[in-house]
Amino acid sequence: MANGGVESEGIHVASGGSNGVIRIWELSKSKEIFVQTNSLVTKAKEKESLAIQKLLFNRERDTFAVVTVEQNIVLHDLSTFGSSRQFVGFSDEILDVVFVGKNHSHVAVATNSADIKLYESATMNCTLLKGHTDLVLALGASKVNCNLLLSSAKDNTLRLWLLFAEKIGVCVGIGMAHTGSVDSVAFSNLTAGFAVSASQDMCLKIWNIPLKFEEDANLLCKCTEIAHQKGINSVTVSPNDKIIATGSQDKTAKLWTDSLELIGVLHGHKRGIWCVRFSPVDQILLTSSTDGTIKLWSITTFNCLKTIEGHDASVHRAEFISNGMQILSGGADGLIKLFNLKTAECINTFDQHEARVWALAVNQDESGFITGGADSLLIKWQDVTEDKQREKANENNKRILQDQQLYNYLQNDDLLKALKLALNLERPLRTLGIVQRIIKKGDYGLIDTIHQLRNDQKEALLKCVTDWNTNSHNCHSAQLVLHILLKELQTGQFRPVGLHNAIEGILPYTERHFKRLTKLMQDLHFINYTINCMQPHAENK
Repeated sequence: MANGGVESEGIHVASGGSNGVIRIWELSKSKEIFVQTNSLVTKAKEKESLAIQKLLFNRERDTFAVVTVEQNIVLHDLSTFGSSRQFVGFSDEILDVVFVGKNHSHVAVATNSADIKLYESATMNCTLLKGHTDLVLALGASKVNCNLLLSSAKDNTLRLWLLFAEKIGVCVGIGMAHTGSVDSVAFSNLTAGFAVSASQDMCLKIWNIPLKFEEDANLLCKCTEIAHQKGINSVTVSPNDKIIATGSQDKTAKLWTDSLELIGVLHGHKRGIWCVRFSPVDQILLTSSTDGTIKLWSITTFNCLKTIEGHDASVHRAEFISNGMQILSGGADGLIKLFNLKTAECINTFDQHEARVWALAVNQDESGFITGGADSLLIKWQDVTEDKQREKANENNKRILQDQQLYNYLQNDDLLKALKLALNLERPLRTLGIVQRIIKKGDYGLIDTIHQLRNDQKEALLKCVTDWNTNSHNCHSAQLVLHILLKELQTGQFRPVGLHNAIEGILPYTERHFKRLTKLMQDLHFINYTINCMQPHAENK
């Protein structure tokens, strides 16, 4: 039981409890003056999700907040007691997600709940769609009518929703012919004339979508077929609406006509199939499986054309993108992978999820996609390929201008500015050439030049020294610069961050140069000794 005080021409008390009903009482008369009516609370399964934990009153805005047991917060306007806004505070595993609405204005999400969460894409404001009496397992969006949504659940039913009419989310159709949980649903593509459903009762069904909608009307099942030997996990309709594909726990995928006549059986997966999808441009079917592979099949010869590997666990979802040239997949390893269809190579891997990925949906213009999984995270992704290309082009143009500026500095013999720019551009060989030009002017010129560098530029110079020192031809310049930097280190004018790593890279080559120079000095002394010994003999002659 939760309660909160409401003040309006007297003292009023609001109460709510496990049945989800809110009642308002007038204390002076000890009389109930308002009861929130909600037809959903008559269903026993939904009472649990509607149970009220707390009521809060906002005097300034004249609003009333209801906190349910699932941590959903519903704001009510006290003048009408209508719902003005809802916040979702709790989500369990995300089982499915689809884009709906004009220009993908909303996202429908199925979690471990009997309620469907309908989010506004821009604000993530949420509306709960209530109707199912058990966990919602799958969602389907119509490509023809963006206002239609299909859902299926463990209550053995599927529901058709009209999302944006007089009110948001009205159930206008209920299909009740399955005897097991309905794990997958899909609309037809060319028209919104029919839908298909697949269930754990091994049945595949086709449903007529009515032209006129009535609230809670019964959907008419057009035809039924026992399609597999085990439960069906996925169903999809071809782009021309002529072929239906199913994937099952019996390790097979099957192709059916629009009247459910069997066309062919696809054998090859070692474990159950989680997802089936048609290519948008080719006569190819994609299947993903618990065996960790994605297979591409010819729908004319029923042969496996290609097997794609990359996930270390079950591949729950996969979608064609880029006009069928790429595949986006999500699996039990928590990874989202992007594959090239021709080479079957993984182009990119995204690891934002912390647990298995159940849901994946790509919007129609492929500008982004959304994923959800067992970690309760709903992640929106955006295609940034063009942005990266533009950024790369801008960076290249910037480097061209900087290269020209560097050339101008060298032509004008402005070596200090040239050195700074070469260090910023990370050009160790060009930096070496500038240092050698400064050395030709005298050692003190190099000391003064290095002294005028910033600390980060001196660190970059130290990294260059590490590279130069590996070559005996450049060791003189490297050791001279290192000597100056070490002196500045002693006086506190240079404070390097990675000095330890730099010294480790410099010492072995420095020792080698020292041994080589020591041997050279010994050879020079021997030559001088030999010449000096030969001089008296020459004088005697």
